[in-house]
Amino acid sequence: MRSPLRPFSKPFFAAGLLATSLIGSACFAPISSAQTSAPSSATPGAQSAAAAPVALGVPQARAAANAILEAIRKGDANARYNQFSDELKAVTSPQMVQNTMRTQPKLLSWKLLSVNTGLRNTTVEASLITSKGTRDVFIVLNGAGKIVGYHFDRTDEASSQVALNFVKSLSSGQYISARSFLSLDLQKEISPELLQQKWQELQQLTGNFVKVTKAVEANSTATAKLVMVVTQFNRLTDSLFVILDANNTITGVDFPIDPSKPQPAQ
Repeated sequence: MRSPLRPFSKPFFAAGLLATSLIGSACFAPISSAQTSAPSSATPGAQSAAAAPVALGVPQARAAANAILEAIRKGDANARYNQFSDELKAVTSPQMVQNTMRTQPKLLSWKLLSVNTGLRNTTVEASLITSKGTRDVFIVLNGAGKIVGYHFDRTDEASSQVALNFVKSLSSGQYISARSFLSLDLQKEISPELLQQKWQELQQLTGNFVKVTKAVEANSTATAKLVMVVTQFNRLTDSLFVILDANNTITGVDFPIDPSKPQPAQ
């Protein structure tokens, strides 16, 4: 059976953000603590004290964000790669970073807007002036000042184009860029490595990616949008369903469970 997203119906959107969060959790099953951490013989108190994360303070976060943006402005792929956390480095390389930077608008200048410190990470908001206009970005830093995630404000873009660009990033192996389309909350559950795993598992069913045919907004409400991205693989063609909120931030993705066969050429 296909996912509960087919056929489309108003009840799917009736639950609003709750529905989208459930879809996100169903499509990208969060890795449990049992999967991510090995047993420890240390006492809970000692283990907690030893592993307690320390988020960056405001001055340190601002300095790290400025250094990151300066590396982007200069087009320094090696510096940009070294500013990634180990988790992000696992799915990329300096050459891949360089290739991605070549496709992006040139960064001309920026202004740091806000810094929000959490228990583990610190999020810096910045307004960027690029060769293609102004964009706001949220950069999430760990306690060492390394990037663990980021997200661009895409409110003024078409939802279908956002979903299309997300799938294109996935298909080209740019998992860090693809992850930046997800909400920051969803990024906490979905590592770049897990995103890579899900995409590769999909191609075990469908065959290798060939091209994206089109992206169509299939349904929407005031708080959520459902975009169908028709995607061709070498064995079959099917649609990936991307769920976005009112600000065009991706809050869920449904990869097909029972992909359909390719339609004959007209």
